[in-house]
Amino acid sequence: MTPQRWGVVLFFVVFVIAAAAAFSFDADIRDAVKTAQGSHWRDSSEKAFHSMVRKWGDWPWLMVFAAVCLAVARLCRSRRWTRLLVAAMLASTLSGIAVNTSRLTTGRTRPRASPEVAQGFYGPWHDGKLLIGNAKYNSFPSGHTATAFGFAWPLVYGCPPAGLLALAGAALIGWSSLMLEAHHLSDVVVSIFVSGGISWLVWQWTGRHGETTWNRIVESLRRRLRK
Repeated sequence: MTPQRWGVVLFFVVFVIAAAAAFSFDADIRDAVKTAQGSHWRDSSEKAFHSMVRKWGDWPWLMVFAAVCLAVARLCRSRRWTRLLVAAMLASTLSGIAVNTSRLTTGRTRPRASPEVAQGFYGPWHDGKLLIGNAKYNSFPSGHTATAFGFAWPLVYGCPPAGLLALAGAALIGWSSLMLEAHHLSDVVVSIFVSGGISWLVWQWTGRHGETTWNRIVESLRRRLRK
Protein backbone atom coordinates (compact mmCIF):
# COMPACT_ATOMS: atom_id res chain seq x y z
CA MET A 1 0.00 0.00 0.00
CA THR A 2 1.34 3.42 -0.97
CA PRO A 3 1.99 6.14 1.64
CA GLN A 4 -0.90 8.16 0.22
CA ARG A 5 -3.32 5.26 0.73
CA TRP A 6 -2.01 4.72 4.23
CA GLY A 7 -2.70 8.40 4.86
CA VAL A 8 -6.30 7.97 3.69
CA VAL A 9 -6.78 4.94 5.92
CA LEU A 10 -5.29 6.78 8.90
CA PHE A 11 -7.54 9.77 8.22
CA PHE A 12 -10.68 7.63 8.29
CA VAL A 13 -9.58 5.76 11.41
CA VAL A 14 -8.96 9.01 13.28
CA PHE A 15 -12.25 10.38 11.93
CA VAL A 16 -14.25 7.41 13.24
CA ILE A 17 -12.55 7.52 16.65
CA ALA A 18 -12.99 11.30 17.01
CA ALA A 19 -16.63 11.18 15.89
CA ALA A 20 -17.44 8.32 18.28
CA ALA A 21 -15.79 10.18 21.16
CA ALA A 22 -17.65 13.38 20.30
CA PHE A 23 -21.02 11.60 20.24
CA SER A 24 -20.30 10.07 23.65
CA PHE A 25 -19.65 13.54 25.13
CA ASP A 26 -22.56 15.35 23.47
CA ALA A 27 -24.88 15.20 26.48
CA ASP A 28 -22.14 16.25 28.92
CA ILE A 29 -21.13 19.20 26.75
CA ARG A 30 -24.76 20.24 26.35
CA ASP A 31 -25.20 20.27 30.13
CA ALA A 32 -21.92 22.14 30.65
CA VAL A 33 -22.95 24.82 28.17
CA LYS A 34 -26.28 25.28 29.94
CA THR A 35 -24.47 25.69 33.25
CA ALA A 36 -21.93 28.14 31.80
CA GLN A 37 -24.62 30.32 30.28
CA GLY A 38 -26.21 31.20 33.61
CA SER A 39 -29.46 33.07 34.14
CA HIS A 40 -28.49 36.27 32.30
CA TRP A 41 -27.27 34.66 29.08
CA ARG A 42 -30.01 36.03 26.83
CA ASP A 43 -28.92 39.66 27.32
CA SER A 44 -25.22 39.09 27.97
CA SER A 45 -22.31 40.54 26.02
CA GLU A 46 -20.91 37.01 25.70
CA LYS A 47 -23.94 35.86 23.73
CA ALA A 48 -23.70 38.97 21.55
CA PHE A 49 -20.03 38.18 20.89
CA HIS A 50 -20.69 34.58 19.85
CA SER A 51 -23.59 35.68 17.64
CA MET A 52 -21.29 38.20 15.96
CA VAL A 53 -18.64 35.54 15.39
CA ARG A 54 -21.16 33.24 13.70
CA LYS A 55 -22.55 36.06 11.58
CA TRP A 56 -19.27 37.47 10.27
CA GLY A 57 -17.64 34.05 9.98
CA ASP A 58 -20.36 32.69 7.71
CA TRP A 59 -19.76 31.70 4.07
CA PRO A 60 -20.85 34.93 2.34
CA TRP A 61 -18.42 37.08 4.32
CA LEU A 62 -15.61 34.56 3.89
CA MET A 63 -16.14 34.82 0.14
CA VAL A 64 -16.15 38.62 0.21
CA PHE A 65 -12.89 38.64 2.18
CA ALA A 66 -11.32 36.05 -0.12
CA ALA A 67 -12.43 37.89 -3.27
CA VAL A 68 -10.78 41.10 -2.11
CA CYS A 69 -7.57 39.24 -1.25
CA LEU A 70 -7.70 37.40 -4.58
CA ALA A 71 -7.97 40.69 -6.47
CA VAL A 72 -4.88 41.94 -4.64
CA ALA A 73 -3.03 38.69 -5.39
CA ARG A 74 -3.84 39.00 -9.08
CA LEU A 75 -2.70 42.61 -9.18
CA CYS A 76 0.56 41.55 -7.53
CA ARG A 77 0.79 38.61 -9.94
CA SER A 78 1.23 36.15 -7.09
CA ARG A 79 0.59 32.66 -8.45
CA ARG A 80 1.06 31.17 -4.99
CA TRP A 81 -1.62 33.28 -3.31
CA THR A 82 -3.94 33.00 -6.27
CA ARG A 83 -3.86 29.23 -5.89
CA LEU A 84 -4.24 29.43 -2.11
CA LEU A 85 -7.27 31.71 -2.22
CA VAL A 86 -8.99 29.90 -5.08
CA ALA A 87 -8.49 26.60 -3.25
CA ALA A 88 -9.82 28.11 -0.01
CA MET A 89 -12.91 29.49 -1.73
CA LEU A 90 -13.63 26.22 -3.53
CA ALA A 91 -13.03 24.08 -0.46
CA SER A 92 -15.22 26.28 1.71
CA THR A 93 -18.03 26.26 -0.83
CA LEU A 94 -17.91 22.51 -1.51
CA SER A 95 -17.68 21.72 2.21
CA GLY A 96 -20.72 23.88 2.85
CA ILE A 97 -22.69 22.20 0.06
CA ALA A 98 -21.80 18.70 1.26
CA VAL A 99 -22.59 19.39 4.90
CA ASN A 100 -25.73 21.44 4.36
CA THR A 101 -27.16 18.80 2.03
CA SER A 102 -26.65 16.23 4.76
CA ARG A 103 -27.84 18.58 7.49
CA LEU A 104 -31.22 19.07 5.84
CA THR A 105 -31.96 15.34 5.80
CA THR A 106 -30.59 13.97 9.09
CA GLY A 107 -33.31 15.59 11.17
CA ARG A 108 -31.09 15.95 14.20
CA THR A 109 -32.41 18.29 16.86
CA ARG A 110 -30.39 21.29 17.92
CA PRO A 111 -29.30 21.42 21.58
CA ARG A 112 -31.52 24.46 22.21
CA ALA A 113 -34.57 22.51 21.01
CA SER A 114 -34.70 20.79 24.41
CA PRO A 115 -36.86 20.28 26.39
CA GLU A 116 -39.55 21.11 23.83
CA VAL A 117 -38.26 18.34 21.54
CA ALA A 118 -36.51 15.15 22.63
CA GLN A 119 -32.95 15.00 21.35
CA GLY A 120 -32.33 12.61 18.48
CA PHE A 121 -32.12 11.95 14.75
CA TYR A 122 -35.56 12.08 13.15
CA GLY A 123 -34.70 11.97 9.45
CA PRO A 124 -36.36 14.14 6.80
CA TRP A 125 -39.90 13.10 7.81
CA HIS A 126 -41.37 12.57 11.28
CA ASP A 127 -44.91 12.35 12.68
CA GLY A 128 -46.40 13.30 9.33
CA LYS A 129 -44.26 16.43 9.03
CA LEU A 130 -41.47 17.32 6.63
CA LEU A 131 -38.44 18.34 8.71
CA ILE A 132 -36.31 19.63 5.84
CA GLY A 133 -35.88 23.36 6.38
CA ASN A 134 -37.08 23.20 10.00
CA ALA A 135 -34.25 24.86 11.95
CA LYS A 136 -34.93 22.81 15.08
CA TYR A 137 -34.07 19.62 13.19
CA ASN A 138 -31.11 20.80 11.08
CA SER A 139 -28.22 20.38 13.50
CA PHE A 140 -25.99 17.64 12.05
CA PRO A 141 -23.39 18.43 10.78
CA SER A 142 -22.49 22.11 11.36
CA GLY A 143 -22.57 24.25 8.21
CA HIS A 144 -20.77 27.24 9.76
CA THR A 145 -17.96 24.99 10.99
CA ALA A 146 -17.60 23.21 7.65
CA THR A 147 -17.28 26.39 5.59
CA ALA A 148 -14.88 27.99 8.07
CA PHE A 149 -12.57 24.98 8.30
CA GLY A 150 -12.94 24.34 4.58
CA PHE A 151 -11.55 27.82 4.02
CA ALA A 152 -8.74 27.34 6.55
CA TRP A 153 -7.31 23.96 5.54
CA PRO A 154 -5.88 24.98 2.12
CA LEU A 155 -4.13 27.89 3.82
CA VAL A 156 -2.59 25.41 6.26
CA TYR A 157 -1.27 23.33 3.34
CA GLY A 158 0.16 26.29 1.42
CA CYS A 159 1.04 28.88 4.08
CA PRO A 160 1.09 27.43 7.62
CA PRO A 161 1.31 30.79 9.49
CA ALA A 162 -1.78 32.13 7.72
CA GLY A 163 -3.41 28.72 7.99
CA LEU A 164 -2.96 28.53 11.74
CA LEU A 165 -4.56 31.95 12.09
CA ALA A 166 -7.47 30.82 9.90
CA LEU A 167 -7.81 27.62 11.93
CA ALA A 168 -8.02 29.66 15.13
CA GLY A 169 -10.85 31.69 13.59
CA ALA A 170 -12.61 28.53 12.43
CA ALA A 171 -12.24 26.97 15.87
CA LEU A 172 -13.81 30.08 17.40
CA ILE A 173 -16.76 29.71 15.04
CA GLY A 174 -17.16 26.09 16.11
CA TRP A 175 -16.94 27.11 19.77
CA SER A 176 -19.56 29.82 19.26
CA SER A 177 -21.84 27.23 17.68
CA LEU A 178 -21.59 25.17 20.86
CA MET A 179 -22.07 28.12 23.19
CA LEU A 180 -25.16 29.33 21.31
CA GLU A 181 -26.58 25.78 21.46
CA ALA A 182 -26.82 25.78 17.69
CA HIS A 183 -24.85 22.53 17.41
CA HIS A 184 -23.65 19.51 19.36
CA LEU A 185 -19.97 18.68 19.76
CA SER A 186 -20.32 15.82 17.27
CA ASP A 187 -21.85 18.19 14.69
CA VAL A 188 -18.73 20.33 14.89
CA VAL A 189 -16.21 17.47 14.94
CA VAL A 190 -17.73 15.70 11.93
CA SER A 191 -17.75 18.97 9.98
CA ILE A 192 -14.06 19.51 10.71
CA PHE A 193 -13.16 16.12 9.24
CA VAL A 194 -15.52 16.39 6.26
CA SER A 195 -14.08 19.79 5.36
CA GLY A 196 -10.56 18.42 5.88
CA GLY A 197 -11.10 15.63 3.35
CA ILE A 198 -12.74 17.91 0.79
CA SER A 199 -10.07 20.57 1.23
CA TRP A 200 -7.27 18.08 0.59
CA LEU A 201 -8.89 16.93 -2.65
CA VAL A 202 -9.39 20.54 -3.74
CA TRP A 203 -5.79 21.40 -2.87
CA GLN A 204 -4.51 18.50 -4.96
CA TRP A 205 -6.77 19.44 -7.88
CA THR A 206 -5.75 23.11 -7.89
CA GLY A 207 -2.12 22.06 -7.92
CA ARG A 208 -2.64 20.03 -11.09
CA HIS A 209 -5.36 21.91 -12.95
CA GLY A 210 -6.08 25.14 -11.08
CA GLU A 211 -3.98 27.55 -13.12
CA THR A 212 -5.16 26.17 -16.46
CA THR A 213 -8.79 26.35 -15.37
CA TRP A 214 -8.35 29.87 -14.01
CA ASN A 215 -6.81 31.07 -17.27
CA ARG A 216 -9.70 29.57 -19.23
CA ILE A 217 -12.24 31.34 -17.02
CA VAL A 218 -10.44 34.68 -17.35
CA GLU A 219 -10.15 34.30 -21.13
CA SER A 220 -13.83 33.39 -21.41
CA LEU A 221 -14.80 36.49 -19.41
CA ARG A 222 -12.62 38.68 -21.61
CA ARG A 223 -14.25 37.35 -24.76
CA ARG A 224 -17.71 38.07 -23.40
CA LEU A 225 -16.74 41.59 -22.43
CA ARG A 226 -15.40 42.26 -25.92
CA LYS A 227 -18.71 41.31 -27.54
